[in-house]
Amino acid sequence: MNRITIDLSALRFNLDVLQGWVSNHGGALTVVTKALCGYRDAIVALRDLGVKSMADSRLENLDVVKEFAPDLETWYLRPPHGSALEDVVRLADVSLNTELEIVKELNAVAKRAGTTHRVIVMIELGDLREGILPGRLLQTYRQIFELSNIDVIGIGANIGCLGGVVPSVDQFMQLVLYRELLELKFERELPSISAGSSASLPLLIDGTLPKDVNHFRVGESLFLGTDLIQGGTLTGLRGDAVRLEAEIVEIKEKGMVPLGETTDMTPFQALENGEETDPGQRSYRAIVTVGQVDTDVSGLTPVKDSYHIAGASSDLTVVNVGEEKEGLSIGDTIGFRCSYSAFVRSMSNPYTEKQLLKPM
Repeated sequence: MNRITIDLSALRFNLDVLQGWVSNHGGALTVVTKALCGYRDAIVALRDLGVKSMADSRLENLDVVKEFAPDLETWYLRPPHGSALEDVVRLADVSLNTELEIVKELNAVAKRAGTTHRVIVMIELGDLREGILPGRLLQTYRQIFELSNIDVIGIGANIGCLGGVVPSVDQFMQLVLYRELLELKFERELPSISAGSSASLPLLIDGTLPKDVNHFRVGESLFLGTDLIQGGTLTGLRGDAVRLEAEIVEIKEKGMVPLGETTDMTPFQALENGEETDPGQRSYRAIVTVGQVDTDVSGLTPVKDSYHIAGASSDLTVVNVGEEKEGLSIGDTIGFRCSYSAFVRSMSNPYTEKQLLKPM
């Protein structure tokens, strides 16, 4: 049995802290729920905790939000694809866009539906993911402003999502200047600069993030407390909201080094755990029922610091627990902290049970 748990007490704590940071900055928070993979109970819990705006990159997940939290504002994070524009307009109040032709098609869909669709136009600032080039800014906005059923509410950017670019004050100031240029040129107000993310939180905390950056799309730091710049947990947040538990199916004292000739011909990449081993050294090794099919095992860290992951196959992971059994037996579980990739893959895996831990 594998189970991923979300502790609502820790989640509420992180949400309160994040909302406080964003509110003190004068901004608005949209919770990115894509890691939940449409898990209804967690979406309802977030609604009940006071979340007013949710964002996702899967329309199927936004469908769950619309069904169980219909009053919430919804954002579609992935640039809309042509085959799904009717669903984008139906399920998302706001979408992030980079292609003029797609925005024109969204306008046609919104017109047929008798509604107005709100958009943020994304600008490329160096991470080399989505975004129009700054040189096409005026031309693109000129044409979008002419569309009858599109409401352009601002500009945005993604930094640190693909190329690992560390967000800088200079990059955010570029966005501020681009918005000023557009507002002066077209005499249209653009109320939002949507560029806040988990990667921007250190700048928000230390007070160097420009005040004009006023919309934050945050998921990873909410659920995991992650400091994406320095590593570890952001000061002020909890890192224990999410846990993966896996059941022990074998625990025996064994050697630490494989016997016989070894090769690199294994189905999955070997894991680096930093544990030094010597020939002849022995340890109790617990085999648990989680593997590379279930999650990103390289993103798991045993909750108990003295435990180390020795390796994993498709369905099993071996954990060195030390020279003593630590009171463990078959049927017990070992808990793991999750990286974002391990969290997402565990949530999307149908073989893993999901459970909310409610406050006592």
